Amino acid sequence: MSDTLTWGELDQDGALEEAAAKLDSRGEFLRKAAVGGGAVLGGGALMGLLPAVALGQSPPKSDIDILNFALTLEYLEAEFYTQASSRGKFQGKPGRFAKVVGGHERAHVAFLKKALGSAAVKKPKFDFKDTTTNAAKFVATSIVLEDTGVMAYAGQGPLLKTKAIVAAALSIHSVEARHAAWIREIKGNSGSPSPAPVAFDPAKSKAQILKAVQSTGFIVS
Repeated sequence: MSDTLTWGELDQDGALEEAAAKLDSRGEFLRKAAVGGGAVLGGGALMGLLPAVALGQSPPKSDIDILNFALTLEYLEAEFYTQASSRGKFQGKPGRFAKVVGGHERAHVAFLKKALGSAAVKKPKFDFKDTTTNAAKFVATSIVLEDTGVMAYAGQGPLLKTKAIVAAALSIHSVEARHAAWIREIKGNSGSPSPAPVAFDPAKSKAQILKAVQSTGFIVS
């Protein structure tokens, strides 16, 4: 598995595509929209950034759809890193990355579920094959997850309509970018490109992401 692994390997039954189809057709989906939790400010503090959702008020449906799409993706990442820590038991830098980032992603899941309440989508079932037990494949897959997330986040973030949700999204975006740089630095020890190879990161369109997720095998139900 190389750095060119695509999202096409991450969604077998189209769960991500189905969630993304609910988004506004004007732009790109947000993998990390409005996620937060203990990774940055602590769950209680960041929960205050989403009063409309957390208190049962009614933000636009498009924002709720984005949050649920984010939750689906956070489920995927959280489970990926959790399995990597428990099954792969990687040593050194990959092991530390899996443990730390897994904690971040689980915090994101908990925060989003609490914020969405009864509107939250259920956790899918996953089959990550050997990407959580093979160290090289784990690193390559992590690069795809983190790089794609940052690009997608940049695309959908401006489409959010609720100011509090935008604030929550911005609070986590830099952390996700650090994840992307960190895993690239780990891969860089064996000749990968720089953790920060360009001055500007492009956004990814909804169509580009949906095309990439068509053949994934990770989400099985």
